[in-house]
Amino acid sequence: MHITFHGAARNVTGTKHIVQLNNGTTILLDCGMFQGMGDKTDDMNEHFGFNPLQINHLILSHAHIDHCGLIPKLVAQGFEGQIFCTAPTMDLARILLMDSARIQEQDAEYMNRKRKENQAPLTALYTEEQAIDALRLFKIVDYNQEVEITPQVKFTLTDAGHVIGSAAIHLTIVENEKETRITFSGDVGRYGDLLLRSPEPFSQSDYILLESTYGDSLHKDLGPIEDALQEIIHHTCIEKRGKVIIPAFSVGRTQELLFALNTLELQGTLPDVNYYVDSPLSDKATQVIKDHPEVYNKEVAEIMKTDHDVFSFKGLRFIESAEESKSLNDDARPMVIISSSGMAEAGRVRHHIRNNIDNKKNTILIVGYCEPNSLGGRLVRGDKAIHIFGDEYAVKAGVEVIKSMSAHGDYEDLLHFLSCQDPKEVKKIFLVHGEYDTQQNFAEKLKENGFNDVVIPYQHQRVDLE
Repeated sequence: MHITFHGAARNVTGTKHIVQLNNGTTILLDCGMFQGMGDKTDDMNEHFGFNPLQINHLILSHAHIDHCGLIPKLVAQGFEGQIFCTAPTMDLARILLMDSARIQEQDAEYMNRKRKENQAPLTALYTEEQAIDALRLFKIVDYNQEVEITPQVKFTLTDAGHVIGSAAIHLTIVENEKETRITFSGDVGRYGDLLLRSPEPFSQSDYILLESTYGDSLHKDLGPIEDALQEIIHHTCIEKRGKVIIPAFSVGRTQELLFALNTLELQGTLPDVNYYVDSPLSDKATQVIKDHPEVYNKEVAEIMKTDHDVFSFKGLRFIESAEESKSLNDDARPMVIISSSGMAEAGRVRHHIRNNIDNKKNTILIVGYCEPNSLGGRLVRGDKAIHIFGDEYAVKAGVEVIKSMSAHGDYEDLLHFLSCQDPKEVKKIFLVHGEYDTQQNFAEKLKENGFNDVVIPYQHQRVDLE
C-alpha cells in the first residue's frame, strides 16, 4: 500500500491524495483546484499527475474549490466511481461547481476578447454540462456512519468544524490480514468557532494526513472580529467616505462576516452604510447554510431563539446580475462590498478591486489566508503595484487584514485535534495543505508533543506504508 500526494504538497491548494492498495484499488481523497500559484496555476490544473481512469473511489472532505474544484474535469477524463461526502457538502458542491464552471467560461471569454488574432483561444477547464455529469456521481454519507466500499476498505467521516459539512476521513484498510488505519484531516476548523461546532475526536490512527495552514500561528490574541470590522468600516466609510472591499469565499467566510455584522447591529454599533454581497453564489450558499441548522454551535442556536435570521441586518442587499454589480462601481456613496473569491483570484471581486484600488479613501480588507502569489497575497505583502486582467494598477487604497477570521485552526487547534491520539501508536504524520516554512516549524511542535515521525511530502511524492 502507498500514498501519493498530487496537491496541497508544500502549498495550500489543489488537494489530491491517493491511497493505493497492493491489489490496485485506488482511493482519491479530494480533488481540488490549484489557486493563486502564479503562472504555474493553469498548467497544474491541466495535468493531474495521475490517470483518472485508474481511480476507483473518491471521498470528499468538504466543498471548497481547492478541495473539490477539479471533480468535473476528473469525471470528464474518465472517472466513473462514486463520490462520497456529507449532505451539506453535496448541497454546497452543487452550487460551487456550477458557479466555478460559469466563472471559468466567462473569464476565458473575457480574456479571449483581449487576445490577438494570431493567439490560440483559451478554454475553460470544464463546462457547466460536465459539472452536472459529475454531480450525478455524488453519494451522501452521514457523520460517524461506517461505509464499506470494498471488502478490504471501510471509512467513516467525523465533523472537522471547518465549513458546514466538512469532515475528517478515516480509512480502515485490511491487506495481507493486517489492518491499517489512515486519517485525512481535510481542513480542521477552530475550537470555539463563531458559527460551527468544534472538530470531533476520532479513533486511533496509524497514519495521519494533517493540514497545516496555520501551523506556526495563533489566532486567539488577535481581538474580537466584530470590533475590528466596526473600526475599519467606520474609519473608511464614515470618516473617509470611501468603500470597503472584502474578498471572501462564498462558503464559510461570507456567512461569518454576515453573522459578525449582524452581531454589531444587535449591539447597536453597526455603521449606517449600505452592505452588498456581490456574489450570486454567496446568496445560494447562505441559503444552504440556513437549511442545515444542525451544524451550528450552541451559542448560535441560542441567538436564533430571538433572532431567526443571524445572517441579515439593516442595509444588507445581495447582488444578482452583472449589471447591478457594475453599477456599484459608478456609485460614489460609502459602502461595504463582500465578494468572492477569498484570494481575489476569480469572480467579481477582481473587478471591484480594479475599480477601487487607486483611491486612497478606500480599503481592501483581507479576512483569511491568501496564497502568497495570489492577488490577495500580493496585497497582504504590500506590493505597490498589482496586475489585474493583464493591466497594472497602483495600490493607493489601504490594505487591512483580520487574521482571526480564518476558518482554519491555528497550531493549538491542530494539536487539540490530535489530542485524542496516542502519539506512540501513530507511525507517521504527513503534513499537507501548508507553506513549507510553516510546515517545518509545525513539525517541530509535533515532535515536542511526542509525534516523532513527521513527513512533509513534495508534489507527486509516493510514500510506501509499512
